[in-house]
Amino acid sequence: MKHTTLFLRAMATAAVLALSTTAVLADGANIAIIGGKTDDPFFAKIKKGVDDAALVVKAHGGSVNYLQLQTYDNIGGDAANLIRTAIGQHPGVIAAPNWVPGSEDEAYKAATAAGIPVMLYNSGGADKAKELGAINYIGNEEYPAGLAGGEYFGTHGAKNVICVNTVPGAENLESRCKGVADGIAKQGGASKELPLPSSSFGNPTAVAEAIKATLLKDSTIDGVVAISAADGNSLANGIQQAGLTDKIKLGSFDMDETNLDRIKAGTQLFAIDQQPWLQGFLAVTLADAYANYGLKSATAPILTGPGIVDASNIDTVIAGSKAGYR
Repeated sequence: MKHTTLFLRAMATAAVLALSTTAVLADGANIAIIGGKTDDPFFAKIKKGVDDAALVVKAHGGSVNYLQLQTYDNIGGDAANLIRTAIGQHPGVIAAPNWVPGSEDEAYKAATAAGIPVMLYNSGGADKAKELGAINYIGNEEYPAGLAGGEYFGTHGAKNVICVNTVPGAENLESRCKGVADGIAKQGGASKELPLPSSSFGNPTAVAEAIKATLLKDSTIDGVVAISAADGNSLANGIQQAGLTDKIKLGSFDMDETNLDRIKAGTQLFAIDQQPWLQGFLAVTLADAYANYGLKSATAPILTGPGIVDASNIDTVIAGSKAGYR
């Protein structure tokens, strides 16, 4: 009889715990995450990370809402408006890049004033996260990434590199180009930024024509780096149209399958990887853990890059790309 009573008590306790757990799961956090266009190859990988992380959030009874830019013409202002839209949805956490602090900082401060924690990812860095009181920063530090690219150019023989920026005014991209310039300077070379109208982003013809004209005008240029995978493809076309594929060393920030195929074939020197899948996945899962349980990483920032992809590791990276993670 005693054993039966203990068993019944144990079953009752388990039932109460199960009901309590169900109640917790039903009240999980809603995470709002701002990002770029999902037809952008880079942000498609971030979105895959977000979608994979959404399974964790759903298991905790919550949801994820991805608010995306429609164009990159007014990246800072549009991102700020999306943050304000997210505030109106009263999420548990807002995760967003800080592409243009001058345009976005007030929106972040509005979120904090409304009692909504913020997480920076992809762009902003540790200092900006601390300034805004963000939970953390997850992603790449843009200047060190550019520095690594510039040094790589220099150690592989380039002396005069052009950094093509199709989104001028975006602080993270300008930091990349500055890093390239400082990195190659350490090796005795030089680099300057070539800013193109933001309407050129996503316009392969405009980018190809611009670099073709630049290369034909200055025969001392021996290296070109793109601020995105898509622009890398456009630059490759412009270099080919100029008849300079064998002379110009091509690099890119970020990568897609076409970039990787060129590295494999030897017609692109390298790509700088910041592992966007990890950025999306960690931004959402860590925001969920913070909102639900008060969990917070002791490591700040959480860096996902930079890493150099070149002939030495291209096969492994291609395999990851085919699986949708690189």
